[in-house]
Amino acid sequence: MPAKDKDKLLPEEAIGLAVRDIRRHKSLSQEQLGFAANLHRTFVSDVERGARNPTVRTLWKLAEALGVRPQFIVEMAERHYGFPDE
Repeated sequence: MPAKDKDKLLPEEAIGLAVRDIRRHKSLSQEQLGFAANLHRTFVSDVERGARNPTVRTLWKLAEALGVRPQFIVEMAERHYGFPDE
């Protein structure tokens, strides 16, 4: 694996930040989100910290529990990652 650019997030970190931002905006705790998505709170924490790389299935579960489309999470992650707007 190539060395990480110290100013650039890894994709799983960007996804985690997006999930965290949406969860906080919705005023949900990690425990509430985990319950709604049928995931353990520590798993949600791991995703938000970028320690876990969620599968597409998990991304769908999180999106449904957050009341957003999976695409919205990915678009937010793209902004955190540093993709330019089109």
